[in-house]
Amino acid sequence: MKKILVANRGEIALRVMRSAREMGIQTVAVYSAADRNALHVRYADEAVYIGEAPSSQSYLVIEKIIGACRQTGAEAIHPGYGFLSENPAFARAVREAGLILIGPSPEAMEVMGNKLSAKAAALKYRIPMVPGTEEAITDVPEAKRRAVEVGFPILIKAAAGGGGKGMRVVEQPDDFEEQMQLAVSEATSAFGDGSVFIERYVSSPRHIEIQVLGDNHGNIVHLFERECSVQRRHQKVVEEAPSSVLTPDIRERMGRDAVNVARSVNYTGAGTVEFILDEQLNYYFLEMNTRLQVEHPVTELITGVDLVKEQIKIARGEALSFTQQDLHISGHAIELRVYAEDPANNFLPDIGTLQTYVTPKGAGVRIDDGFEQGMEIPIYYDPMIAKLVTCGENRDEAIARMIRAIEEYQITGIQTTLGFGKFVMQHPAFTSGQFDTHFVKKYFTPEVLQTDNKDEALVAALIVQRLLVAGGQTAQPVTDVNMGSSWVKNRKVL
Repeated sequence: MKKILVANRGEIALRVMRSAREMGIQTVAVYSAADRNALHVRYADEAVYIGEAPSSQSYLVIEKIIGACRQTGAEAIHPGYGFLSENPAFARAVREAGLILIGPSPEAMEVMGNKLSAKAAALKYRIPMVPGTEEAITDVPEAKRRAVEVGFPILIKAAAGGGGKGMRVVEQPDDFEEQMQLAVSEATSAFGDGSVFIERYVSSPRHIEIQVLGDNHGNIVHLFERECSVQRRHQKVVEEAPSSVLTPDIRERMGRDAVNVARSVNYTGAGTVEFILDEQLNYYFLEMNTRLQVEHPVTELITGVDLVKEQIKIARGEALSFTQQDLHISGHAIELRVYAEDPANNFLPDIGTLQTYVTPKGAGVRIDDGFEQGMEIPIYYDPMIAKLVTCGENRDEAIARMIRAIEEYQITGIQTTLGFGKFVMQHPAFTSGQFDTHFVKKYFTPEVLQTDNKDEALVAALIVQRLLVAGGQTAQPVTDVNMGSSWVKNRKVL
């Protein structure tokens, strides 16, 4: 394998290309009209234009991706995550074109891409499941009867999708019919499939996922867990490895079950088996993602394994070079997704130009990004700017480094999730490890960020005042009700 086409953009495209370059493999970038000057285009050995800015005209067009391979002589395709990464039709088209997909088989994608068939596959190995239905239900009266058997509150979930779409929590029987109709309608609109199923609602869940790797020789290992419970709109924003609450026994059992889920579909490549964990530390299978995850860097930092290189080796037909016994957890790692979003406005995207963009540095800090100062955040794609990752000998050190890195990160021109990330790192629920997927709903309000902004503005005003006085100019006294805040009291002003 001498040349790989990366069918993606931004930070994940760059991240894949860097590992490929270290392996002596040439890379091909594809780009849309919005990404002509993107960093991944400049970094690759070759680049092919594939269409207009909307992904439906560029990054999601299978024929254009395969055509770019033929044009450049690329032998394999790495899909990254998002776009076509979990599309069985794409995987088949790649295979039929005589190319190699750096990922699992289309058959594995199909089974795990539907929550009901995924549950059926996992049940072969008696993987723990949340009580509920094992098949799709469309008859409302029958569904209501089954919901009563399961016990309220219940969760209605779309079989075909994710990201919180087609999902409804129902607290009592009287609300069931309306909520089911809404779930079916939303699932149909989002995924073209209105199939839904029912599960008992776990009221205070934690989101735990296990990284797995499988080769073409029957070897499958897990690389421990990631805690992904800090979410907004059912989407992850802070992840860490390992989890602060798993015991060695639970970790071993979850890892073994994750391997068996992968084995149920003869899985090859990198994948993630997701579980929910209840307040009594009972875990239940949720789904499997048949691709590299956004949060894979935290696993790399605690295991020393480059997951992209392993994906490439597996796609080349190589056997895993290590066994389960060779893998160990070393230290702790935390990732903050730095989004161009306004946390004070329900995390809505805030598109604009990066007027200032200076990244943090120093020991234990990793930045996976795809932007530089002066670039615009395109409106057409996911608004993630970067993944800020820190690691340390233990969780406290990783948190301290994350706070320091957030404070050093300079971004102006748009609103970002940096301030929210600092709020999370300093909150007692997070530092104690006693949190769940309702963290944002329970603890976060826009006012906490407004207070920080006032404090920072006050200190800036004080500095300007001192400089003016030192220069012999008259300065108005600075007064503010926040003078007594801990942020100001703990910092010296010039």
